[in-house]
Amino acid sequence: MAHHADDSYYVPHGTRWPIIGSLGLVTMLTGAAFWLNNSAIAPWVFLTGVLILIFMLFGWFGEVIGESESGMYNDQVDRSFRMAMIWFIFSEVMFFAVFFGALFYVRMFAVPWLGGEGMGAYTNELLWQGYDSVWPTAGPAELGGDFKTVPAFGVPFVNTLILLTSGVTVTLAHHALKNDKRSGLVLWLLATVFLGFMFVFLQVEEYKEAYQHLGLTLGSGIYGSTFSC
Repeated sequence: MAHHADDSYYVPHGTRWPIIGSLGLVTMLTGAAFWLNNSAIAPWVFLTGVLILIFMLFGWFGEVIGESESGMYNDQVDRSFRMAMIWFIFSEVMFFAVFFGALFYVRMFAVPWLGGEGMGAYTNELLWQGYDSVWPTAGPAELGGDFKTVPAFGVPFVNTLILLTSGVTVTLAHHALKNDKRSGLVLWLLATVFLGFMFVFLQVEEYKEAYQHLGLTLGSGIYGSTFSC
């Protein structure tokens, strides 16, 4: 990487790419919401968001790469990029730590407490009579329907394989970059991006199925009993 001899702090110029990326993400989210509700325009809205996001990625990365190869960056910019990636990965670690921490709290403390263990005896007696603290829990009985878990060797297993494979492909891209093999870098990065989109697509399908099942359960449970009364 070419750097200026001057190691003063680099102030980046104004850019339109963050706004374009935000518009792409909002469009994708809107399309996903329509998709969950079986809207006919959902695939087109989602695809439009994907295309906007791809345009942003190629434009922004191309601009940064061009500036780097022209020698506009110094060592401080290089450290800034590395620190930004480190903080991003750290934020992802903490993000999932919160999820697993919440699951642990619900499993080990909240559900037994609602079932009457420890100091939760009065809560169970006054608010949740008859609540059986079993795990996994389907929530209040009046929701209706049977509680079903997602099969471990279905979409979750496939997505796990996709994540592990994407780790391999991005590592191969890194080695190609270090060995100055641009064709290999482009090939393995494209494979990584493709795996990422496959992961997101399967996640959308999984959430869509769960959402539709929940809607049918609620419709035949609470709302069905209300209308029948």
